Amino acid sequence: MVRIRVLVVDDHRIFAESLAAALTAEPDVDVSAAGSGPAALRCLERGAAESRPYDVLLVDADLGAGRPPQPAPLREAAAPVGGPVGAPVDGIALVAGVRAVQPGVRTVVLAERDDPRRAALALQAGAVGWVAKDCSLSRLLTVVRGVLREETHLPPALLTGVLRELTAARKHRSDSERLVESLTPREREVLRCMVAGLGRKAVAERLFLSPHTVRTHMQNVLGKLGVHSTLAAVALARRAGVGPADLAPPSNGVRAG
Repeated sequence: MVRIRVLVVDDHRIFAESLAAALTAEPDVDVSAAGSGPAALRCLERGAAESRPYDVLLVDADLGAGRPPQPAPLREAAAPVGGPVGAPVDGIALVAGVRAVQPGVRTVVLAERDDPRRAALALQAGAVGWVAKDCSLSRLLTVVRGVLREETHLPPALLTGVLRELTAARKHRSDSERLVESLTPREREVLRCMVAGLGRKAVAERLFLSPHTVRTHMQNVLGKLGVHSTLAAVALARRAGVGPADLAPPSNGVRAG
């Protein structure tokens, strides 16, 4: 019998252990549990290294909810996991991180409440299911087995709201893309440096420009994008699909400007 390898990720230990025990009773399911995002990533890495990859990840939507929240707009893609080992990772960021490092793993989000906005964000990040934490074991097993057949599972009551959120996200992305297209090539370079988190001095060193020239470019970027801060410009850039500048050491060049 081919067993389905499932990893439960929840920082509520009693819930995680209870769910793992219930799933383990199934003859075709092999279950492990992790109490944090970094721990889950280590489990996935270890499983792949041992040629025993996980098939399905069950992730708590409110993973790490005890920490101060760091909200991100729906239209901003969830950031892939890339921090140091042991760094906090919320549920939606973990979904994106798993898709980046092991795209073959099917991720299902377990939620205490229906939330169309967060469900849409989870789907954007790569989840293939959103299930209530208090659903029956038979329902959860149906979802686990279904996602392995390339199915996507959402509660019927969420469908309309999720579709509305995704439609709004696509429109907002299109608007952002048009604004980014209005930038000159040099301004786009500066914007990518901003997305990478570089300040004015670091951008100047990176692009071999004077700080004054970089300041002018940054002001032009903000003006053309119609925003008033670097944070807002970065958020808009992410919505438009603009990635960060490559932070590898730059080659020698001649400072201009």
